[in-house]
Amino acid sequence: MLSNETISLIHLNMIQGIGLKTIQVLRDVFGSAERALQATAGELNKIDALPTAMRDLLRRKPVQYPIERELELIQEYGCQVLTLYDAAYPASLKEIDTPPIVLYIKGELTPEDALSLSLVGSRDAKDYGRKASYRLSYQLAQRGLTIVSGLARGIDTAAHRGALEAGGRTIAVMGSGLSFIYPATNTDLAEKITESGALISEFPMETTPKPKNFPRRNRIISGLTLGTVVVEASNRSGALITARLAGEQGREVFAVPGEIFSELSTGTHRLINNGAKLVNTVDDLFNELPRHALSQIQSGASASPMPEAETEPSPQEQPVEKRAPERAAAQPPVETEHPPQITPPPDLTPDERTVFDAIEAPSSHIDTIVRTTQLPIGKVSSVLLMLELKGVVQQLPGKQFAKNSS
Repeated sequence: MLSNETISLIHLNMIQGIGLKTIQVLRDVFGSAERALQATAGELNKIDALPTAMRDLLRRKPVQYPIERELELIQEYGCQVLTLYDAAYPASLKEIDTPPIVLYIKGELTPEDALSLSLVGSRDAKDYGRKASYRLSYQLAQRGLTIVSGLARGIDTAAHRGALEAGGRTIAVMGSGLSFIYPATNTDLAEKITESGALISEFPMETTPKPKNFPRRNRIISGLTLGTVVVEASNRSGALITARLAGEQGREVFAVPGEIFSELSTGTHRLINNGAKLVNTVDDLFNELPRHALSQIQSGASASPMPEAETEPSPQEQPVEKRAPERAAAQPPVETEHPPQITPPPDLTPDERTVFDAIEAPSSHIDTIVRTTQLPIGKVSSVLLMLELKGVVQQLPGKQFAKNSS
C-alpha cells in the first residue's frame, strides 16, 4: 500500500518540468509533497525560489494521464515504488548529482546490489563484443557482483544473460515506463531478470521508449554501481555518455580494447587514451575496486566452468521487434546510435531559437552554449528554463542540455 506522500511524489514526478530542486524547495516550504500539491496560488506566489513559470506549472499540474491511472498500472504490473526519501532507496544512487525522485521496481533490489558493476556498449555489437560482455558478466556474477545494464540489444543483452546463466543477479534500467518492454525481443529476458534481480525505471508507467529518455537513464546505470565497463562503442555511442557520467559521479571507468579496424572500437580506445582502465581479464576489474568491495567478493576458487560462448543471435538474426504482448500499441521509436536532426518548434522566440540551435547532439554543457550564443549566462539560464517548460529541451546531469525529439 503506497503512502499518501509516495503517491504525491509520483504525481509531481509525472508533471513534465518539475525536477528534484523544485520538489526539494516545495518540501522545505510545505513540509511534504502531499501538502505542496494542495498549495493555493497565493501560497505558491510567496515562494521567491520558484520562477513565475514554475508556479504556473504547479497551479495547472499538467499530466499525460490521471494519477489514478498510474496507480492502477503500478498494481497491474506488480511494481514497487521507492522515493528518494525512503530508507530502502539505493544509497549509491542518492550520492549522484540528480538522483531520481521516484524509482519504479519490478522484481527486487537487495542490499547486496550495492556490490555491482555496469556493462554497456553498442547495440550493433559484433560477436567479439557480445562474447566479451557475456564472459565478463558471467565471471563477475560468479564472484558475487550484481550486473547492471540497460536491456538494449547487443552488449546489454549479453551482459544480462551472462549474469543470469552464472546464477547471479542483474538489474536492467529502462528508458521507458515498466508497462513497456523495449526491445520487445527481450520480453523473455526481462521476465527472467525480475526473478533474479529487477527492472527499474524513473519514468511513469506509460512513458514510451523515446530516444531522449536513454541519455537520462544512463546516469542511473552508472550511479547504481562501483564502476562502468564499456565494451564495443563507436565515438557516437550512448555508452560514452554512461562512461562520462560515471567519471563525474566519482565511479571507476573501464574499457575493453577492440579490433583496431572496427568502428565499434573507436569509442572504447578513446576512453583508454583518456585514462579509462584497460580490461584484459576480470582481475583487471577487481584490482581497481574499493577495498571495502574487495573484502566482500567471493573467492573465484569455487566458480563453476563457464559456457564456451553466449548464444545471443546476431543483429541480422533478430526477429522483428513488437510491443510486449500484454499491451498493444504502435511500434515505439527505435533508439539509434546516430541522433536524428531535431527541427525546432515554430513558436520559439528569437533568443529561444538561438539557444536551441546552439545545443549539439547528443548534449551540450551550459558553458558551451554561452560561448556559442555570446549571450550572458543569466540570459541563457532563463531561456533554457523556458525551453524545458515547453518540453523542447531537457537538463541532464552535470549541467548538460539535450534537445527533445517530438
